[in-house]
Amino acid sequence: MIEHHNVVVMGAGFGGIGLAIALRQAGFDDIVLLERAADLGGTWQANTYPGCACDVPSQLYSYSFAPNPDWSRMYGRQREILEYIRTVATEHDVVRHIRLNTELTGARWDEQNALWRIETSRGSLTADFFVSAAGVFAEAKYPALPGIETFEGKSFHSLHWDHDHDLTGERVAVIGTGASAVQFVPEIQPKVAALTVFQRSAPWIVPRMDRPTLGLERSLLRRLPLAQKAIRGTWYTLIEGFGLVGFVDNRFRHPYEMLGRLQLRRQIRDPQLRKKATPDYVIGCKRAIFSDAYLPALDQDNVEVVTDGIAEVRPRSVVTREGVEIPVDTIIYGTGFTPIPTAFERIVGRDDLSIADHYHKEPQTYLGTAMAGFPNFFCTLGPFGAAGNQSAIFMLESQIAYIVDALTTLRDRGARRVEVRRETQDAFVEEMARRSADTVWLTGGCQSYYTTPDGQNAGLYPSWSFEYRRRTRQFDAESYEVTR
Repeated sequence: MIEHHNVVVMGAGFGGIGLAIALRQAGFDDIVLLERAADLGGTWQANTYPGCACDVPSQLYSYSFAPNPDWSRMYGRQREILEYIRTVATEHDVVRHIRLNTELTGARWDEQNALWRIETSRGSLTADFFVSAAGVFAEAKYPALPGIETFEGKSFHSLHWDHDHDLTGERVAVIGTGASAVQFVPEIQPKVAALTVFQRSAPWIVPRMDRPTLGLERSLLRRLPLAQKAIRGTWYTLIEGFGLVGFVDNRFRHPYEMLGRLQLRRQIRDPQLRKKATPDYVIGCKRAIFSDAYLPALDQDNVEVVTDGIAEVRPRSVVTREGVEIPVDTIIYGTGFTPIPTAFERIVGRDDLSIADHYHKEPQTYLGTAMAGFPNFFCTLGPFGAAGNQSAIFMLESQIAYIVDALTTLRDRGARRVEVRRETQDAFVEEMARRSADTVWLTGGCQSYYTTPDGQNAGLYPSWSFEYRRRTRQFDAESYEVTR
């Protein structure tokens, strides 16, 4: 007999664990979290490259219900963040709900029986409600380069860092200059003989001002929880201010761009290199990156920044479009992540189309949490449920509260089936497109994962995060078809 559960959640990162805690507090106990990895933690379990850290201050990049006064640095590093997630999961007794090494291989809505039929690498189960808490930085994206398969040296993506491979004294090529590369390049630069950074477009780099926290600070935060709330609120306000550039008016960009240009002038001596490292688009069009170590690393004698583009990869070298052949021992790809997780190709709704089928047509959800055609299904950080100007944890907690209120409402009403109305979702998607039209993401002169291939908003919420929280504060049952 196939086992049945009330709620099955895919993913045991910040989203899945936070949701499980909130569900338990609301009286739901028949919960299962499916996690394909051997440990919980999501992004922070998967990414272990040198220098891996959060680019949001620790006091803000943490659960509001589980403040941590003992962060060792202003910005949490990978191991400490992972340990924080483990601690919270253990203290709130959700570890027993997690099934590790259990990958979703298929999920299909059964209309006749009003339930989800779920297949995993460790067996089958059914669920009244199915929630995707899959992260958006879960699967590596590789560039389509001629000859990439012929390379005879070592190669790996930052998501799959090979810690057994010693880079000391090697000639290393780094392809990509996104957030991951900005963090690991300064870590490997002192070790390698030669480092070639292949840059398609220069990222905006602004001061990070990271530092170890003082023992006195940590002691005060333990004794004065209100001080910790005040610090969290201050960081929230400062980061929320990036929305002025993102979706209010890009004329607000000038102070932020001035910071970036001052950083360039202060940290790069060579004027030619400084010119290469100067972005040619409005700040915020792509994700701006906080770093105090990346630009000085580029300015070292063993580093070269190449902007010509790559023509092909050969067995022991990389050739630029200008015909320059650069000998290489190891290639490291810092080329980001796939925009649509593979698992979304395996989740099929009532119309026999997968989530990926719908997303390929256009990014679509309602409030980033529900999707027409997928009854009894919710998700976190779906299209238009992510923010370009706020901590992902703030958006996750908004969505978690909405989902839990939805399931509580349905339980209290004795409802068996719920699905967002198509006209409600269409109106929301249309609103998002209208409000995105003049944002810096679409008009700032760049291409990024913020946008779709045809130049539309790929899923950022084009307004203030506090407005989003207001919209998700309570489940709006009238926007759904609810069947008892």
